[in-house]
Amino acid sequence: MAVREIASKPYSDQKPGTAGLRKKVAVFQQPHYLENFLQAIFDVDPRLRGGTLIVGGDGRYHNRPAIQTAIAMAAANGIGRVVVGQGGLLSTPAASHLIRSREAAGGFLLTASHNPAGEDGDFGLKYNVVGGGQAPESLTDRLYEASRTMTRYRTLEGVYVDLDRRGTQTVEGMAVEIVDCVDDYAQLMQTLFDFDRIRDWFKRGHRLRFDAMHAVTGPYAQRLFVDLLGAPASSLQNVCPLEDFGGGHPDPNLIYAKPLVDLMLSDAAPELGGASDGDGDRNMILGRGLFVTPGDSLAMLCEHLHLLPGYRDGLAGVARSMPTCRALDQVARALKIPCYETPTGWKFFANLLDAGRITLCGEESFGTSSNHTREKDGVWAVLAWLNILAITERSVQDIAQAHWARFGRHYYARHDYDELPAAAAQQVMQALQESLPARIGQRYGDYTISAADSFSYVDPIDDSRATDQGLRLVFGDAARLIVRLSGTGTKGATLRLYLERFERQALDLKSTEALAPLTGLAEKIVRVADITGRRAPSVIT
Repeated sequence: MAVREIASKPYSDQKPGTAGLRKKVAVFQQPHYLENFLQAIFDVDPRLRGGTLIVGGDGRYHNRPAIQTAIAMAAANGIGRVVVGQGGLLSTPAASHLIRSREAAGGFLLTASHNPAGEDGDFGLKYNVVGGGQAPESLTDRLYEASRTMTRYRTLEGVYVDLDRRGTQTVEGMAVEIVDCVDDYAQLMQTLFDFDRIRDWFKRGHRLRFDAMHAVTGPYAQRLFVDLLGAPASSLQNVCPLEDFGGGHPDPNLIYAKPLVDLMLSDAAPELGGASDGDGDRNMILGRGLFVTPGDSLAMLCEHLHLLPGYRDGLAGVARSMPTCRALDQVARALKIPCYETPTGWKFFANLLDAGRITLCGEESFGTSSNHTREKDGVWAVLAWLNILAITERSVQDIAQAHWARFGRHYYARHDYDELPAAAAQQVMQALQESLPARIGQRYGDYTISAADSFSYVDPIDDSRATDQGLRLVFGDAARLIVRLSGTGTKGATLRLYLERFERQALDLKSTEALAPLTGLAEKIVRVADITGRRAPSVIT
């Protein structure tokens, strides 16, 4: 097969968002659309040439043909070896680990994460670099600029690789290795957690329910929880990966994982409930009768992680995204370790992880992980909770109550306003930002604004700067209101409003009750309803 250079035309909409390029499937199916973006990556990052490339996805519709395209173009662009998850499947954290363990030059992750799938759903491509982390903004900016002038791409025609047959195949001298998508990841997990202790916990009759949401973590859950740890097969639900995720929305939250939530709030609840999303990087944690918010889960893991084999040397430091509640800060202060506040986007943790500044990090958007990989990791979070329950012999509820008694409780919620007209969403942001300087010192009932700004971040490792990362209204230690535009949607604009209230005494309030004063305050200050006409959020988590 000869390398062909195919004439193309540039697309103007290939600017990566918070975690890669996400569009509707129909957009990616336009002539040369995927090829243009892939060629931009090959052109902009010369480290790929002659190196190893990891390729895999979450199994959604269009995953397999996109992988065939990527393999053909990799061969035409001088890649030395491509490693692909069997069936085209690789969870995002497993792909990051493979990039690291294989010392690969980078990886293509074909996923739109927690977004819906199917012929009318979403598709995405994320590029991870050497070391397994997401491409930094400096690189994605260059990718975007290259895509805007793309007029040709290099490929081999007629390439077909059997993605279901493990072993090595050859495409014009380039090795294509099909690997079990779980093996390497499962071996890594066994170095971090006490599998004997968890196995004994299950033998003593304790129970787990894990919802894979018909997405990529099904095979990982089967291997780890059932095959290796001995949990009964009934511990898993929605375990078979489907191209449309069974028609569901693979976002592990109180809305889209409602059957699991209902079980955990019932008399039949097991000790631990967990769920992960489309590509396996998000997690939801529940105990009997209790939803553990992502910020609380992160803080409680910080408090207990030193009990687990992979973390017995303690934590070097921790980090959270700016909108994530400040519960982690309280624990870090008690442990006398650094706590970093970064913009939203896992890529902002990568430098801190690579420099050894942090061991644990997380985001309010149901993402938690450690220095074992350079992505958030849903299955890791569930295993960590299992190991903590097995070692402490306490329930999730007991751990939460003891944590709040010691550190106080951060009541928290996120209100998503999906598919707003972009102009209206921008108007909300602009109006609020213009009002910020005058709001400092203003008093609203029990709350006084101590700080109001647009969050910016200077990376302590390389001094790179990220600006306009969300608007903050801070009421001392008592509360915060955060507003930002999301970078993960594919239709219209998503505006996110975050509400946080800190309490030392009132530890058993319902979240809606605890946050009611802030909700009313946000209506007056942020004015989403006044400006957009949207009277209620699309989703509250």
